[in-house]
Amino acid sequence: MKHIKVFAPGTVANLGCGFDVMGLTLDGVGDLLEVGVEPDAEGLSIRNDSGVDLPESLDDNVITPAVRAMLEAYGRPVRVEIRLLEKIVPGSGIGSSAASSAAAVYGINELLGRPFSGKRLVEFAMQGEALLGGTAHADNVGPALLGGVVLIRGYEPFDIVRLPVPDNFFYAVAHPAIVVSTKMAREVLPREIPLSSAVKQWGNVGGLVAGFALRDVALIGRSMHDAVVEPYRKGFIPDYDVLKASALDEGALALNIAGSGPSVFALASDYAVACRIADRMKAHFAERGIACDTYAGRVSNAGARVVES
Repeated sequence: MKHIKVFAPGTVANLGCGFDVMGLTLDGVGDLLEVGVEPDAEGLSIRNDSGVDLPESLDDNVITPAVRAMLEAYGRPVRVEIRLLEKIVPGSGIGSSAASSAAAVYGINELLGRPFSGKRLVEFAMQGEALLGGTAHADNVGPALLGGVVLIRGYEPFDIVRLPVPDNFFYAVAHPAIVVSTKMAREVLPREIPLSSAVKQWGNVGGLVAGFALRDVALIGRSMHDAVVEPYRKGFIPDYDVLKASALDEGALALNIAGSGPSVFALASDYAVACRIADRMKAHFAERGIACDTYAGRVSNAGARVVES
């Protein structure tokens, strides 16, 4: 059996106005897996040596449906062994489940001689997201596999576009110790939105895509505003408007909710500024008696990759 080690990065979904259709890649945080394959054999085993609590049942692990979808498409018997070495803590708001699924399918594809394109790998990894959220979405697994920023133009048929990240572009993420379930975050959203809000959102999404394509950080900052989702979800995060204002005062280009929350993220054009924003976000929650984990680093163009063979 051949083995390799694969890293898949953390991600942030939505990017404000890009609800359910955009995501970006984080540097310096992610999942590390050891992946092994044995052709002409059958079976799947997943071993957790990461120190992070995960479901013990194979059927409850997000990796399982992603790998099974991939092997079904491959059409030949393969035995797969996966060992989780380092793991993003689930619920951290930076694509924990996506990183696992992405690393698994990427590693298997490498060991099989790359029979599948990056786009197909995203489609397989989406099945892991469906296990948790009920729908196969790509706004986290897309950037985890492809790197950079992704736009999911549509799902029927599946159409994903990778956008470049400007140089010297940094993030700060805060994960407060409060619970916001995806179900809660979905249920609070309106079924219909005013045309005026929709027009604002379309303009901002277009500006955001253009900002990344042009590597224009000022345009990215102006465009990363959410007229549809943020007004309804911000109530889950204590004094969200105060937090946002303080991050902008520290030099953030923009701040918004990461995925369905409760994590929040900010973008900056300088690493020192991103670190100050992370400290400010941590202090914001500490002042309200809420523990908080923070991350700061570079927004990355690099997705899943082999780190050791």
